[in-house]
Amino acid sequence: MSPTHDVFNQAPPLTGFSTADDPALLEALRRDGGDWGEAEVRELGARAGSPEVQDWARMAEANPPVLHTHDRFGHRLDEVEFHPAWHQLMAAAVESGQHAAPWAEARPGGHLVRAAKFYAWAQAEAGHGCPVSMTYAAVPALRAQPELAAAYEPLLASRTYDYGLRPPLGKRGLIAGMSMTEKQGGSDVRANTTTAVPAGDGSYVITGHKWFTSAPMSDVFLVLAQTEQGLTCFLMPRVLPDGTRNAIRLQRLKDKLGNRSNASSEVEYEQAVAWPVGEPGRGVRTIVEMVNMTRLDCVIGSAAGMRAGLRQALHHTAHRRAFGAELIDQPLMRNVLADLAVESEAATVLAMRLAAALDRSEAGDAAEAALRRLGLAAGKYWVCKRGSAHAAEALECLGGNGYVEDSGMPRLYREAPLLSIWEGSGNVAALDVLRVLAKEPDALEAYFAEVGLAAGADPRLDAAAAHLRDLLGTLSDPRQAQLAARRVAERLTLVLQGSLLVRHSTPAVADAFCASRLGGDWGQAFGTLPGGTDLGAVLERARTEDAKAGA
Repeated sequence: MSPTHDVFNQAPPLTGFSTADDPALLEALRRDGGDWGEAEVRELGARAGSPEVQDWARMAEANPPVLHTHDRFGHRLDEVEFHPAWHQLMAAAVESGQHAAPWAEARPGGHLVRAAKFYAWAQAEAGHGCPVSMTYAAVPALRAQPELAAAYEPLLASRTYDYGLRPPLGKRGLIAGMSMTEKQGGSDVRANTTTAVPAGDGSYVITGHKWFTSAPMSDVFLVLAQTEQGLTCFLMPRVLPDGTRNAIRLQRLKDKLGNRSNASSEVEYEQAVAWPVGEPGRGVRTIVEMVNMTRLDCVIGSAAGMRAGLRQALHHTAHRRAFGAELIDQPLMRNVLADLAVESEAATVLAMRLAAALDRSEAGDAAEAALRRLGLAAGKYWVCKRGSAHAAEALECLGGNGYVEDSGMPRLYREAPLLSIWEGSGNVAALDVLRVLAKEPDALEAYFAEVGLAAGADPRLDAAAAHLRDLLGTLSDPRQAQLAARRVAERLTLVLQGSLLVRHSTPAVADAFCASRLGGDWGQAFGTLPGGTDLGAVLERARTEDAKAGA
């Protein structure tokens, strides 16, 4: 072959790594009661970075699901066909307990360990995380109806992935979905027009439509519909107890920007059978338990995406030479990479802290429950929104190579906006912050108690916390408060992240975060950390052991 086709100055394939090789992640496990799960997280992380699982991820994305509405004879099927790689990813996620293990095992630190596993595994392929997350979130909502929870919860928590359309209570394990939004309402679920009428035997028949139903091949769904008492939550199976198909008509699959391995559908209910969950007319209150759990996974998923993008950027720049040196040794690229690393660690430490707060709130700690409510609403807004900017900059570190599908970066880039949209886009999350502040003063008290644990450690953090108190004091006028909602959510998150990094990260990372995000010595793009930042120490913490060995 002609020597012009020799391949050199290109990064080798990035496989055989561990997504759990992450100091911020492992330190959080050890710090907050999840050390017992570290071996399992490490094992899952090594599997996520293996060539086999990387191939599954690639194939699941390249072969998106296909809807079959009818068979060749004209009978309704309403089935979605997935590539085998999808089922391999799902089986591994379920076997590792990412879908519901904390609810069944009730072990201290269980939600934190589960969050760490979700974080590590989502870095392989994010699309299948949607049904995994919804199953995790369905359990606390279903507990509003104890008799249904008693029947279904053991199967939802089972570590067996039992795919196929059969009566749910006869299967070895179940996957759950939710169906709330309609085309005329979107996030305003109270605008739902789907109706539910009592059937006389304790069940209801539901008629209407849903604009977005992700993972439509799930075994059961939590569905919102209007009754005489008002909007009510229901449990709707895909297959009825007698083995007949429920009247859930799949109209089409959404042609989405990203998340392409996962099926998202529009559905029509033609007197579909369902059972009420929770108090009639209080459906929003019932299903909000599910929403809050999936919002936590949005934060975790965004942090996972940042870590995946950072890893790709570090790997490429460590093996690519320009102007006489590896890119990773060029001063400006080091600033970009360090900035990405700081953003990634800030997202990770917050995601794990929120998971730890869930553990403590489940154990009855009211202050932790209050902190979680406010921190989750604000974190959902800011961390998920930062995911898109982070993915774009990480892709750019690879230059034209990153713009090519084979690099995997376009998949990461397309995925990032979803987590900012799912379970309430930016404005919805920011307004939820205002709602928590107005209705739950104990949440703000718990928040400042947490931030106060770092008081005096960094003057920029202290000043930012004081400025935040001043900002919150200006919110008495409802209209002005709404205009400021995004700024409030942003500052709440940044101050909390700063507190966590000052207390738990290395001095270099904490200093870089406080100087840039809190002290204002920062530009409008990544790569604008101030002079004097210890870039080498930041990058040393961010680089995995295998990357250091291969550089």
